[in-house]
Amino acid sequence: MLDVVVPAVSVAAALALWELVTRTGAISPKDLSPMSTTLSELWRLAGTHTFWSQLGDTVRGWALGLAIATALAVPIGILLGASDFAASAFRVPIEFLRPIPSAVLIPLLFLTLGTKLRSEVFLASFGAFWPLLVQTMYGVRDVDPLALETARSFKVGRLERLRRVTFPSAVPYIATGLRISSTVALILAFTAELFMGTPGLGQALNFAESYGLNDTMYALAVATGALGLVIHLAFTAIERRALRWHPSQRLAAL
Repeated sequence: MLDVVVPAVSVAAALALWELVTRTGAISPKDLSPMSTTLSELWRLAGTHTFWSQLGDTVRGWALGLAIATALAVPIGILLGASDFAASAFRVPIEFLRPIPSAVLIPLLFLTLGTKLRSEVFLASFGAFWPLLVQTMYGVRDVDPLALETARSFKVGRLERLRRVTFPSAVPYIATGLRISSTVALILAFTAELFMGTPGLGQALNFAESYGLNDTMYALAVATGALGLVIHLAFTAIERRALRWHPSQRLAAL
């Protein structure tokens, strides 16, 4: 019960504080639209086809970016985690590329891929790739050595060990990486729309900001935040259901 009540109370308190600081003049309503006005504008936008089309464009860029990152990061992470030689060979490129902020690639994407969907997808997949890769590598390396030795003693082949021992042990790490990467992919898809002009909520927010439509701008920001929350809750629910056999999920349910 507390898992529902405490977040609901904290959200309500934040919304009440937002309304209070604007209505009392602590922050001018010209700079920060009141909460009630913002939600009213969001309700109006939700009744338009344009808003849902923009939301769909953002979800499309996010989903494609996350899918590509997953298709690349999981198998590469398993390979690097299972092989000390491969991990050593690719350590320098990984440590060089991983700290690069994805946003600094925007000028390069302008010059190469242009302001199209593929630029948004590339940016989202690049940012989402690294957390998932690292989590997968950690998951493979954290496999119980005793379980691997037992499998070897029973003459279980390498691929069979990977399927029956290594991958199931790494799945909780991969699930955590997916949850983190899903948020990163959304942030970068929105960033691409905001600064590169690809269709979506970010492009609409940039338009609203350019023309001084503050109520619309904050309404779109809230919509993006709500989308991020829905994605987080969805991946958390999927993780709990898929890993209900894992001790960590059984303990969390107590």
